[in-house]
Amino acid sequence: MGILDFLFGNQKEKIQDYLEKDAVILDVRTKQEWNAGHIKKAIHIPLDQLHNRTNEVAKQNKPIIVYCASGVRSGKAAKYLNLNNIDAINGGGLNSLSALIK
Repeated sequence: MGILDFLFGNQKEKIQDYLEKDAVILDVRTKQEWNAGHIKKAIHIPLDQLHNRTNEVAKQNKPIIVYCASGVRSGKAAKYLNLNNIDAINGGGLNSLSALIK
């Protein structure tokens, strides 16, 4: 078990748990990043639009897994959604989350 598995292994389990609960995948990257490639079932709401579109996320009535390019913006988005009583976790970056989704 490497240090990264020790640090992030629990997050992988949490993501798997959310996926089993039919979580919505939310991409908070820019439109240009989205157009360059994204997770097939994801919905796209850029981070700078999330404040104005929170109700759109809440209406999903499901847990949310947020991702971006590296995990920084998605961390901010997940925290914001949690503060607005939406069950959300940071899924990290596109590449690492894509590897977990089958």
